[in-house]
Parts: sequence; structure tokens; C-alpha cells
Amino acid sequence: MLLEDFTKSLSDQTRLRILLLLVDGSERCVCELTQALELAQPKISRHLAVLRESGLLQDRKAGLWVYYRLHPELPTWAVQALACLQTGASHETLYQTDRQHLAVSERQNTSCQP
Repeated sequence: MLLEDFTKSLSDQTRLRILLLLVDGSERCVCELTQALELAQPKISRHLAVLRESGLLQDRKAGLWVYYRLHPELPTWAVQALACLQTGASHETLYQTDRQHLAVSERQNTSCQP
């Protein structure tokens, strides 16, 4: 992964928000990310495609659903940079709200329902 590709991927707020929800090593379905970020599914999918093509994310299909996670071969420096960004963002309202929406979705088990 090139540093330029990495920083270009981070330059969009939606992509950064997605990455910060995945930096903990979790795997998320598109519908979970849609609910957490409160954005339309096509917009989320477009940004996920950019992140996948840049090598930051890996996808896995399971039936009707597609799950995304950080690419397991992501360089250590990139994982560390994302972890630092997550720490810095933890005090910002937008990113706190994303985490809260994700937690509510998990508790209610409303994600990925047909």
C-alpha cells in the first residue's frame, strides 16, 4: 500500500467514518454501516468500493450480505495511524454518534434483516 493511496482514502469524511468503525478489527455488513452513519446504502457502498480498491478493506460475501473489515495485510504503520485517528476522533461528536448508533443497532439486532 502506498502512502498516497492511504491518505487519499482518508481525505473523505465518509470513508474516514467507515474506517474508524472498523479499526477495532470488527467485520461489518453494509447495512450496519448504513445504520451507524445514517447515510444511504448506495453512498456507503460507493465508499466501501473505493476503500476495497485502495487495499484498505477486504470483503466477504455471505448469502445476501457483504461484510467488510480492515485488510489483514494492511501495513503496521497504516493500522497504527488508523488507531491514532480513532483515539483522536473519540472526543468528536460525529464519531461518538456513529459508535452510539452502531451500539444501538447491535443491541436491537436490527441490522441485516431481510
